[in-house]
Amino acid sequence: MTVPLVDLRPWFDGSRDGRSTVAARVDDALRESGFLLVTGHGVPDELRRSVRGHARRFFALPSDRKAGYAVPVGGRGWLPPGAEANAHSEGTETPPDLKESYSVGADQPTGDPEIDRFWFQPNVWPDGEVGELRVAAVEYMTRMRALSDELLRICAVALGLPAAHFTTHTGAPTYTFNINWYPPLTHVGPARDGQFRIGPHTDFGTVTVLDREPGAGGLQVYTSDGAWVDAPYDPAALTVNIGDLMARWTGDRWRSCRHRVLPPPASAPDEELVSLVWFYECDPHAAVSSLAPPIGVRAYPPVIAHEYLLEKISSIAVG
Repeated sequence: MTVPLVDLRPWFDGSRDGRSTVAARVDDALRESGFLLVTGHGVPDELRRSVRGHARRFFALPSDRKAGYAVPVGGRGWLPPGAEANAHSEGTETPPDLKESYSVGADQPTGDPEIDRFWFQPNVWPDGEVGELRVAAVEYMTRMRALSDELLRICAVALGLPAAHFTTHTGAPTYTFNINWYPPLTHVGPARDGQFRIGPHTDFGTVTVLDREPGAGGLQVYTSDGAWVDAPYDPAALTVNIGDLMARWTGDRWRSCRHRVLPPPASAPDEELVSLVWFYECDPHAAVSSLAPPIGVRAYPPVIAHEYLLEKISSIAVG
């Protein structure tokens, strides 16, 4: 399995040949591995560094100061150590993941109280601790939403569908931006048996966009041959993969690939990493039905997006 590097500039340049080439490469990547690296995405390096730097200042605070922002999985704020075990979503029992997160997301109410209560909660920001994080993170989310909709247009063209096939269902979408801190061994102690920074899982939504740092305890993807391989890294690139909703939508033409983040190794006890993880979904009431052959190769029962996602999110909460 390879995780290809795709330059998006020909798509944004707008030529028919350029767009067709990008769409074909994305289709190949998602059929093979469900992952790709993209350059030419238009997200400034300085913005990525800024979000990461401000987040590091927050995570470096004493636990008692972070505790004022603590929330359960699915909330807006700080997810403390031990809050999640992502492998539980696939039925794999592991200890809690070795990470902390700051989680924000869609916060513009739709007018449906039942939906708004969970999916469009007000964002909580550590303004009293790291006031600069709000400004940088809001700009980052704005760019991520625009990029994600463009990726969905590329996906539609790759399938021979109208470019708006998927974005018709992202008028008021759900999304989550997790800033994950993977602490060093000197902070958390040795990993327990079967414990990961993030346990093996698939993502739940349509597209995930990841800005990560390289490390010995880094990202691995699971091949169709049943092997775990290190994901390639390019400092200019963002890592993109699809989630379960998109796999279902395309009738498994594209893989929602298992992946994990390794625990910090004993050989690198001081390694700490910060990942910027953007999970994009669709409108909460969107009915996701598998596309028929020749696009799809498997027909899943239809699901309502927010119902499917809530079940998955609930499964990873610990305690």
